Amino acid sequence: MGFIKFLGTAGARFVMIRQLRFSAGIWINYKSTNIIIDPGPGSLLRCNLSKPKLDPSSLDGIILTHKHLDHCGDINVMIEAMTEGGFKKRGVVFLPSDAVGDDGVIFKYLMNFPEKFVFLKESDQFLIGDIKFTTPLRNKHPVETYGLKFYFENNIVSFISDTDYFDKIIEIYKDSDTIILNVVFYQNRDDIEHLSLDEALKIAEKIKPKKTILTHFGMSILKAKPYVLEEKIKKNLKIDIKFAYDGFNLDI
Repeated sequence: MGFIKFLGTAGARFVMIRQLRFSAGIWINYKSTNIIIDPGPGSLLRCNLSKPKLDPSSLDGIILTHKHLDHCGDINVMIEAMTEGGFKKRGVVFLPSDAVGDDGVIFKYLMNFPEKFVFLKESDQFLIGDIKFTTPLRNKHPVETYGLKFYFENNIVSFISDTDYFDKIIEIYKDSDTIILNVVFYQNRDDIEHLSLDEALKIAEKIKPKKTILTHFGMSILKAKPYVLEEKIKKNLKIDIKFAYDGFNLDI
Protein backbone atom coordinates (compact mmCIF):
# COMPACT_ATOMS: atom_id res chain seq x y z
CA MET A 1 0.00 0.00 0.00
CA GLY A 2 2.81 2.44 0.86
CA PHE A 3 5.54 3.50 3.24
CA ILE A 4 6.94 6.35 5.32
CA LYS A 5 10.71 6.69 5.02
CA PHE A 6 12.79 8.78 7.40
CA LEU A 7 15.47 10.24 5.16
CA GLY A 8 16.88 12.08 8.15
CA THR A 9 16.35 12.23 11.91
CA ALA A 10 18.40 15.30 12.86
CA GLY A 11 16.95 17.94 15.11
CA ALA A 12 18.37 21.25 16.32
CA ARG A 13 21.22 23.18 14.80
CA PHE A 14 24.29 21.30 16.02
CA VAL A 15 23.16 17.85 14.93
CA MET A 16 22.17 19.35 11.58
CA ILE A 17 25.38 21.37 11.09
CA ARG A 18 27.61 18.41 11.90
CA GLN A 19 25.28 15.97 10.11
CA LEU A 20 25.52 13.57 13.04
CA ARG A 21 22.11 12.56 11.75
CA PHE A 22 20.90 13.53 8.29
CA SER A 23 18.39 16.39 8.01
CA ALA A 24 16.66 15.23 4.83
CA GLY A 25 13.01 15.05 5.89
CA ILE A 26 10.36 12.34 5.57
CA TRP A 27 9.14 10.76 2.32
CA ILE A 28 5.62 9.32 2.14
CA ASN A 29 4.47 6.99 -0.61
CA TYR A 30 0.84 5.92 -0.60
CA LYS A 31 -0.72 4.10 -3.53
CA SER A 32 0.35 6.23 -6.52
CA THR A 33 1.20 9.43 -4.60
CA ASN A 34 4.57 10.68 -3.32
CA ILE A 35 5.17 13.61 -0.99
CA ILE A 36 8.06 14.83 1.11
CA ILE A 37 7.77 16.60 4.46
CA ASP A 38 10.34 19.17 5.60
CA PRO A 39 13.16 18.74 3.07
CA GLY A 40 16.06 20.05 5.14
CA PRO A 41 19.73 20.27 4.12
CA GLY A 42 20.81 17.21 2.15
CA SER A 43 17.33 16.11 1.12
CA LEU A 44 18.10 15.85 -2.59
CA LEU A 45 21.29 13.90 -1.92
CA ARG A 46 19.62 11.44 0.45
CA CYS A 47 16.81 10.81 -2.06
CA ASN A 48 19.33 9.91 -4.73
CA LEU A 49 21.38 7.71 -2.38
CA SER A 50 18.35 5.96 -0.92
CA LYS A 51 17.97 2.22 -1.54
CA PRO A 52 15.79 1.83 -3.46
CA LYS A 53 16.33 5.28 -4.95
CA LEU A 54 13.62 7.88 -4.44
CA ASP A 55 13.08 9.99 -7.54
CA PRO A 56 12.30 13.64 -6.63
CA SER A 57 10.80 14.18 -10.10
CA SER A 58 8.06 11.71 -9.06
CA LEU A 59 6.92 13.96 -6.21
CA ASP A 60 3.31 15.09 -6.24
CA GLY A 61 3.75 17.48 -3.35
CA ILE A 62 6.01 19.03 -0.73
CA ILE A 63 4.80 19.87 2.77
CA LEU A 64 6.74 22.38 4.85
CA THR A 65 5.63 22.49 8.49
CA HIS A 66 7.67 25.64 9.13
CA LYS A 67 10.48 27.72 7.72
CA HIS A 68 13.38 26.93 10.07
CA LEU A 69 16.51 25.94 8.19
CA ASP A 70 16.71 22.34 9.40
CA HIS A 71 13.28 21.82 7.84
CA CYS A 72 13.50 23.92 4.67
CA GLY A 73 17.16 23.96 3.63
CA ASP A 74 16.52 21.98 0.43
CA ILE A 75 12.98 23.09 -0.34
CA ASN A 76 14.01 25.21 -3.31
CA VAL A 77 16.07 22.48 -4.94
CA MET A 78 13.27 19.97 -4.30
CA ILE A 79 10.83 22.29 -6.08
CA GLU A 80 13.30 22.38 -8.98
CA ALA A 81 13.54 18.59 -8.93
CA MET A 82 9.78 18.01 -8.66
CA THR A 83 9.15 20.25 -11.68
CA GLU A 84 12.25 19.09 -13.59
CA GLY A 85 13.77 22.53 -13.54
CA GLY A 86 10.46 24.23 -14.21
CA PHE A 87 9.97 22.53 -17.57
CA LYS A 88 7.06 20.50 -16.16
CA LYS A 89 4.53 22.56 -14.22
CA ARG A 90 3.49 20.00 -11.64
CA GLY A 91 3.12 19.36 -7.96
CA VAL A 92 1.75 21.29 -5.01
CA VAL A 93 3.74 22.99 -2.25
CA PHE A 94 1.96 23.25 1.12
CA LEU A 95 3.51 25.71 3.55
CA PRO A 96 2.82 28.37 6.18
CA SER A 97 2.16 31.87 4.88
CA ASP A 98 5.30 33.30 6.53
CA ALA A 99 7.49 31.02 4.38
CA VAL A 100 6.77 33.17 1.31
CA GLY A 101 7.55 36.84 0.67
CA ASP A 102 9.64 39.08 2.90
CA ASP A 103 11.77 36.91 5.19
CA GLY A 104 10.38 33.85 3.42
CA VAL A 105 12.37 30.86 2.21
CA ILE A 106 11.07 30.29 -1.35
CA PHE A 107 13.03 31.87 -4.19
CA LYS A 108 10.83 34.23 -6.19
CA TYR A 109 11.74 32.69 -9.54
CA LEU A 110 10.33 29.33 -8.39
CA MET A 111 6.87 30.64 -7.59
CA ASN A 112 5.50 29.66 -11.02
CA PHE A 113 7.16 26.24 -11.22
CA PRO A 114 4.64 24.08 -9.26
CA GLU A 115 0.96 23.87 -10.12
CA LYS A 116 0.25 25.90 -7.01
CA PHE A 117 1.28 26.94 -3.53
CA VAL A 118 -1.22 26.28 -0.75
CA PHE A 119 -1.01 28.05 2.60
CA LEU A 120 -1.56 25.90 5.67
CA LYS A 121 -4.11 26.98 8.26
CA GLU A 122 -5.31 25.46 11.50
CA SER A 123 -8.25 23.05 11.17
CA ASP A 124 -7.94 22.80 7.39
CA GLN A 125 -7.99 19.68 5.24
CA PHE A 126 -6.24 18.84 2.00
CA LEU A 127 -6.17 16.17 -0.66
CA ILE A 128 -3.26 15.49 -2.98
CA GLY A 129 -3.57 12.43 -5.16
CA ASP A 130 -4.33 9.49 -2.88
CA ILE A 131 -3.24 11.27 0.30
CA LYS A 132 -5.68 13.09 2.55
CA PHE A 133 -4.30 15.13 5.43
CA THR A 134 -5.33 17.86 7.83
CA THR A 135 -3.55 20.55 9.82
CA PRO A 136 -5.60 20.17 13.00
CA LEU A 137 -3.51 22.35 15.27
CA ARG A 138 -1.05 25.23 15.12
CA ASN A 139 1.97 24.40 17.24
CA LYS A 140 3.68 26.54 19.85
CA HIS A 141 6.92 27.53 18.14
CA PRO A 142 8.69 30.81 17.33
CA VAL A 143 7.44 30.74 13.70
CA GLU A 144 4.17 29.62 12.15
CA THR A 145 4.19 25.83 12.50
CA TYR A 146 1.60 23.08 12.03
CA GLY A 147 1.15 19.47 12.96
CA LEU A 148 -0.19 17.05 10.36
CA LYS A 149 -2.71 14.22 10.48
CA PHE A 150 -2.76 11.73 7.60
CA TYR A 151 -5.80 9.57 6.88
CA PHE A 152 -4.79 6.30 5.29
CA GLU A 153 -7.06 3.28 4.96
CA ASN A 154 -7.89 2.17 8.52
CA ASN A 155 -4.84 4.04 9.82
CA ILE A 156 -4.47 7.61 11.12
CA VAL A 157 -0.84 8.73 11.25
CA SER A 158 -0.16 12.00 13.04
CA PHE A 159 3.06 13.96 12.70
CA ILE A 160 3.64 16.42 15.55
CA SER A 161 6.33 18.77 14.30
CA ASP A 162 8.38 21.20 16.41
CA THR A 163 6.37 22.51 19.33
CA ASP A 164 6.31 23.23 23.02
CA TYR A 165 4.08 20.93 25.04
CA PHE A 166 0.48 22.03 25.65
CA ASP A 167 -2.54 19.98 26.69
CA LYS A 168 -4.55 20.49 23.49
CA ILE A 169 -2.12 18.17 21.70
CA ILE A 170 -3.69 15.24 23.58
CA GLU A 171 -7.24 16.21 22.61
CA ILE A 172 -6.45 16.82 18.94
CA TYR A 173 -4.41 13.67 18.27
CA LYS A 174 -6.22 11.21 20.57
CA ASP A 175 -7.62 9.18 17.63
CA SER A 176 -4.18 8.52 16.10
CA ASP A 177 -3.11 4.96 15.38
CA THR A 178 0.49 6.10 14.95
CA ILE A 179 2.13 9.27 16.21
CA ILE A 180 5.44 10.64 14.98
CA LEU A 181 6.94 13.14 17.41
CA ASN A 182 9.82 15.58 16.95
CA VAL A 183 11.79 15.24 20.19
CA VAL A 184 14.85 17.48 20.49
CA PHE A 185 15.71 17.36 24.20
CA TYR A 186 16.48 14.58 26.64
CA GLN A 187 15.45 16.81 29.56
CA ASN A 188 12.86 19.58 29.73
CA ARG A 189 13.89 23.07 28.57
CA ASP A 190 11.39 25.75 29.56
CA ASP A 191 13.24 28.40 27.58
CA ILE A 192 13.00 26.70 24.17
CA GLU A 193 9.79 25.60 22.43
CA HIS A 194 10.67 21.99 21.63
CA LEU A 195 9.48 18.72 23.13
CA SER A 196 11.60 16.81 25.62
CA LEU A 197 11.60 13.04 25.95
CA ASP A 198 9.47 13.18 29.11
CA GLU A 199 6.89 15.35 27.35
CA ALA A 200 6.83 13.02 24.35
CA LEU A 201 6.26 10.02 26.61
CA LYS A 202 3.49 11.91 28.40
CA ILE A 203 1.77 12.43 25.04
CA ALA A 204 2.19 8.77 24.12
CA GLU A 205 0.89 7.51 27.46
CA LYS A 206 -2.22 9.70 27.26
CA ILE A 207 -3.04 9.10 23.59
CA LYS A 208 -2.13 5.39 23.66
CA PRO A 209 -1.49 4.95 19.93
CA LYS A 210 -0.65 1.55 18.51
CA LYS A 211 2.82 2.84 17.66
CA THR A 212 4.90 5.85 18.74
CA ILE A 213 7.87 6.95 16.65
CA LEU A 214 10.35 9.55 17.87
CA THR A 215 12.59 11.55 15.53
CA HIS A 216 14.32 14.94 15.10
CA PHE A 217 16.88 14.40 17.84
CA GLY A 218 19.15 16.99 19.40
CA MET A 219 22.57 16.39 20.93
CA SER A 220 21.26 15.47 24.36
CA ILE A 221 19.16 12.61 22.95
CA LEU A 222 22.08 11.30 20.89
CA LYS A 223 24.41 11.41 23.89
CA ALA A 224 21.89 9.37 25.88
CA LYS A 225 21.96 6.74 23.07
CA PRO A 226 18.54 6.31 21.46
CA TYR A 227 18.75 2.50 21.28
CA VAL A 228 19.39 2.36 25.05
CA LEU A 229 16.49 4.71 25.75
CA GLU A 230 14.21 2.67 23.49
CA GLU A 231 14.87 -0.58 25.31
CA LYS A 232 14.47 1.07 28.71
CA ILE A 233 11.13 2.65 27.78
CA LYS A 234 9.78 -0.58 26.28
CA LYS A 235 10.69 -2.44 29.44
CA ASN A 236 9.44 0.07 31.99
CA LEU A 237 6.46 1.71 30.31
CA LYS A 238 5.24 -1.03 27.96
CA ILE A 239 4.91 1.45 25.09
CA ASP A 240 5.38 0.30 21.49
CA ILE A 241 8.00 2.91 20.76
CA LYS A 242 10.65 3.35 18.09
CA PHE A 243 13.50 5.84 18.04
CA ALA A 244 13.80 6.37 14.29
CA TYR A 245 17.15 6.20 12.52
CA ASP A 246 18.24 7.55 9.15
CA GLY A 247 16.66 5.33 6.52
CA PHE A 248 14.04 3.86 8.89
CA ASN A 249 11.07 2.63 6.90
CA LEU A 250 7.50 2.32 8.23
CA ASP A 251 4.99 0.35 6.16
CA ILE A 252 1.56 1.84 5.67
